[in-house]
Amino acid sequence: MKQYAKLAVEVGVNVQPDQTLCVIAPIAAAEFVRVVTRCAYEAGARHVHVDWSDESVTRTRFELAPEEALAEYPSWHAKGREEMAAGGAAFLWVEAGDPDLLAGIDPARVNAYSKAQSTALQPFRQYTLNSKVAWSIVAVPSPAWAAKVFPEVDPSAREDALWDAIFAATRVDEVEPVAMWREHASSLQAYGDRLNERKFTALRYRGPGTDLTVGLPDGHLWCCAGARNERGTAFIPNMPTEEVFTVPHRDRVNGKVTSSKPLSYGGNLIEDFSLTFKDGRVVEYSAAKAYDTLRQLIETDDGSHYLGEVALVPHRSPISDSNVIFYNTLFDENAACHLAIGFALPFCLEGGKTMSKEQLRERGLNDSLTHVDFMIGNAELDIDGIDAEGTETPVFRQGNWAI
Repeated sequence: MKQYAKLAVEVGVNVQPDQTLCVIAPIAAAEFVRVVTRCAYEAGARHVHVDWSDESVTRTRFELAPEEALAEYPSWHAKGREEMAAGGAAFLWVEAGDPDLLAGIDPARVNAYSKAQSTALQPFRQYTLNSKVAWSIVAVPSPAWAAKVFPEVDPSAREDALWDAIFAATRVDEVEPVAMWREHASSLQAYGDRLNERKFTALRYRGPGTDLTVGLPDGHLWCCAGARNERGTAFIPNMPTEEVFTVPHRDRVNGKVTSSKPLSYGGNLIEDFSLTFKDGRVVEYSAAKAYDTLRQLIETDDGSHYLGEVALVPHRSPISDSNVIFYNTLFDENAACHLAIGFALPFCLEGGKTMSKEQLRERGLNDSLTHVDFMIGNAELDIDGIDAEGTETPVFRQGNWAI
C-alpha cells in the first residue's frame, strides 16, 4: 500500500515542494488516504486537504432528500476547489465505490443531482480539462466492490484479492514501479506518435454488433499516459492507463456500436447496450439492463447525444489478461477500446488549450456537462484508419495493435 500511495503521489499527481494536494475520497479509503497524506508531506507538500464522502450518506440522500434539493449543489464547495486550483494545487481522486450503490433509486433523481454538480463544477473542470493543474485517479478496495468483483472468493479474502488485482493492473508489484511507469508512458507515446504521423481523417470499427465510422477533426492529436500542467510538471491522470486517445469530430460519427463490458454509471450497472449514430448524434439506443439509467445519461443535455473521446486499448494488456471485470470504469476502460459520451478534451486538438468553447465547436469538438467512457473492445474488433484519399490502413486486428 505504501508503494501504491508513493506511486500516486510521485508519479500520478507528482506533488512538488510547497504545493497543496487535495485528496477527494470516500471514508472506505481512509487507511490508504492516511498513507497518501504521509507520502505527500514527505514529498514536500505544504498542505494536504482531504474532501471526504460516505456512500451510506449518499444513498440516504437519494432515498429521502426533497426533489428540489437534488437539483442544488453547494456553491462554496465548487468555489473551494476552484480556489485551490487557481493556487496551483494538485488533485487526487481515490475511488472505492460500490458499483450497485444506487440500484433501485429512480435514475431521474440521480441525474438531477449529477447535472447540478456538473454545472457547479464547470469552472473548476476547466483546470483539469486543459491540464492547468496536475490530477490523477486511483482506486482501492471496499467490501462492497470486492464482493461484486470476486463473489466466488471467501468473504474474508475478497478485499485482499482485489488489492492483488489492483496492484497487478497498476504495476505496483514490479520491482521498480516508478521506473516501470515512466517506461510504460514512453511505450504508449510511441503509438501516439505513429498515429499522429498518419493524420487519419476517420476510423472504421468492425466487430460483433459494431460497424461504426468515427470522423476525426483536422489538427487532432493522439495523446496518452503522460501530461504536463501549466507549470511544466509531468503527471499521469489515470492509474492504471493503457490507452492512446483523441477527440472525434462531433458531427461525423455514423453507424452502430455495441458495448463489450458493463458500464457503472450513477450507482447502477448498464449491461449489453448499443448506440446508433447518424451525423454524430445518438438516434437509437438499447440496453438489456438499466435502460432507464442509459436514457438519463444520453438525455443529460444536447451534448450527451454526441461523442467526446476515442480511445485505443489493446486486448492484450495487464487488465484484460487478468480476465477480471472490475465493474469500475477506471480499470475496465483500460482493458478495452472505448468511446466517451459527452465533452471533448481540448488538449487533443492543436492549439485547443487556448481556444474558447465557440472556437472548439467550430473545429468539431463536442461540449457537454458529462463525459462517460464505455467499453467496446474485444478480441474480434478490427479498426482501420482512413486518410484524406480514402485509403484504409489497419490500426487494430483482432483487438490488438496492427499499425
